[in-house]
Amino acid sequence: MIPMPGRSFSGPLLPLSGEQSATSDKLKQHLHCLAEVIGERNLWRYSALGDAAEHIFDTLGSYGYAPLKQEFSVGGKTVNNIEALLPGAGQNSTVVIGAHYDTVRGSPGANDNASGVAALLELARLLKGFRPRREIRFVAFVNEEQPFFASEAMGSWRYAKRCASRGETVSGMLSLETIGYYSDQPGSQHYPFPFGLFYPTRGNFISFVGNLRSGMLVRKVVESFRRNADFPSEAVAVPGWMTGIGWSDHWAFWKAGYSALMVTDTAFFRYAEYHTNADTQEVVDVERTARVVHGLAAVIRDLAGERS
Repeated sequence: MIPMPGRSFSGPLLPLSGEQSATSDKLKQHLHCLAEVIGERNLWRYSALGDAAEHIFDTLGSYGYAPLKQEFSVGGKTVNNIEALLPGAGQNSTVVIGAHYDTVRGSPGANDNASGVAALLELARLLKGFRPRREIRFVAFVNEEQPFFASEAMGSWRYAKRCASRGETVSGMLSLETIGYYSDQPGSQHYPFPFGLFYPTRGNFISFVGNLRSGMLVRKVVESFRRNADFPSEAVAVPGWMTGIGWSDHWAFWKAGYSALMVTDTAFFRYAEYHTNADTQEVVDVERTARVVHGLAAVIRDLAGERS
């Protein structure tokens, strides 16, 4: 395990700022649209999958971006990754922020992964006026869930493969995966062996998870988050084959040779509604998620750098 800088925030959370309150409201709106109005969204509910894609595309457009679609075919049906670019200057490299918008069959997917998509959209809004040195890409991926995970039908696999085939330099990728459930109850957090020997038993923190190759990226991200956000955080960089470490879209970027990590509440190691029809909007703590989003906005600014 690679040692991590800084210390996790502890103690009572401060009241939300005005900007954080606005973000909380917007997160709630996106969650309602994706999980309650659209609901289950995947290749078996193809119309709903398309509705989710259009919500993302239209929202990014309303923020002043010119979103793009990466179109490909799976099972005879057309699906899309959706990308919005914040141009950089002076650095020939890119920071990718991604989240998958599909769900497993039978679940409305409020936390997995409407929470990640809502955060992605809010980060795009919050950073629209930022002038980065490195290009920032906000990407909503299709087909992360089984049976597509770790296959050529996975949206992030298609996207990362295209980045590599073009010779693009991706300095870091952050996968926003299931980030909205928190609990202060003792014993609410569980782990695969041996992580329970080292990490807290209360599921009130956000986690940054990477493989050994991405260790420096994990260190940079958690250092920035702890410096900029008054919110509990944990981080780990270990071999990618360990249980749960590669279970999201960052896996595809590892396979393409890039450094990448997952930002997560740890999913089923914390919340029982994972991959069930009970994964509804009420599961997501939008106020705590808003705090995480604002911390991540500062992280992205640090990773991309600001133009002089």
